[in-house]
Formats: sequence, C-alpha cells, structure tokens
Amino acid sequence: MARNLMHFDPFGEVARFEPFGRIGDFFKDFNLAPALRAYEAEPRIKMDVVEKDKEYMVKAEIPGVKKEDIKIDVSGSQVTISAETRQEKEAKEGETVVRSERYYGQQYRSFTLTHDIDDEKVVARYQDGVLEIVLPKKAASVSKKITVS
Repeated sequence: MARNLMHFDPFGEVARFEPFGRIGDFFKDFNLAPALRAYEAEPRIKMDVVEKDKEYMVKAEIPGVKKEDIKIDVSGSQVTISAETRQEKEAKEGETVVRSERYYGQQYRSFTLTHDIDDEKVVARYQDGVLEIVLPKKAASVSKKITVS
C-alpha cells in the first residue's frame, strides 16, 4: 500500500495571508518567521518494533547523528533511546538565513514492552541513519511455592 505524505506547515498559510488584495501589500514586509521559529517542532525518532518469540527488533530512524551521540537505556521492560543532534551554523557576512529546518538538541524516545529485556544480551548497530536494536526477552522466572509454617 502506497501512502503519499505531505508536509503540513500550520503557519505557512498565515505567512502568505493576503485577504485585502493591494492593502495586503501593507503586510508584505511583516516577517513572521523569527517569531515562529521557537514553535517549530523538533524531529522525533521514528521507529518500528517487531516482536518475535525470544526477542524484540527495533529499527529507529535517527539521521544525521554520530553513533557516539546515541544512548540506549534498558531498565526492565522500558527502553529509552536518546540522541544529540548538532546543527552547524555558517554565518557569513552579507548573508541572511531565510529558513532553517535543521534541528539542534536532544531527541529521545521511550517505550515499554510487554516482557522484561535481558540487558546483558542487547545488541545495537547504527548504519546509514538507522539504528537497529535486538532486545532479547528475559527468560521467564520459575515461580516457587512457599509453604507457610
């Protein structure tokens, strides 16, 4: 099934709004971009999680990040993936940045699985902007009946 995704910019229409024709020229030099930059959402880590009999497989898209800047934390059945992205700004004299969509900062994603994870056997690999994690399920603990004396 093919899906067509479109980028939706909720402020794009406001910035181009000219309801009064020539009177709209009054607003032509009114730039909303600096005021709205603070409201742009940072990119989220997009991921797929597949459950198998003995493990979970996670594929997470984290483009533009060095593998040294990715951290994975496993605690019981909770998994947290965090990554720091850096935006390089080139400020050249005589230039004005019209639009900047590259994000700088910390991204993270946390989720809880049905089974506890054996954190000693977790394997992670990062290549071409995709983080692949194998999360082995912890062996089920054997219940022990206790006799009350």
